Amino acid sequence: MNYPDMPDVGYMGLYGGLDVDDIHSRKNLEVGQKILDYMGSTELIANLFRISQTEEKLRKDSVKEAEKATSVHYNVGKEVRTAIKKIGGTMPEDLPTPEKSIQQIEQEQMARLKAKAKKGKIMLDE
Repeated sequence: MNYPDMPDVGYMGLYGGLDVDDIHSRKNLEVGQKILDYMGSTELIANLFRISQTEEKLRKDSVKEAEKATSVHYNVGKEVRTAIKKIGGTMPEDLPTPEKSIQQIEQEQMARLKAKAKKGKIMLDE
């Protein structure tokens, strides 16, 4: 089951009603930049937890109807938000946006590792 509006309602539950466009704007992302690529670890973990728990609930409850699935996406996001609030965490929309995407960080790390490998300081298994 793949409904195009599902990620949006999941975000709306987790981000207190903000949709994908709102979050994209709030993070000052350019067209083509993906929200998940510009999250720090806390925000990314909250989103991955939301996504995994939504998938689990949809599967466990055998949800097939689009309206019910939309509700599950929203409610799981809202529950994750409630848990964050309950433990005194920072709401995801208030977390800082990293300056670099996860892909940029990965490329830099690989370049650093390759440079060390060329100097014989480490071995890379490529």
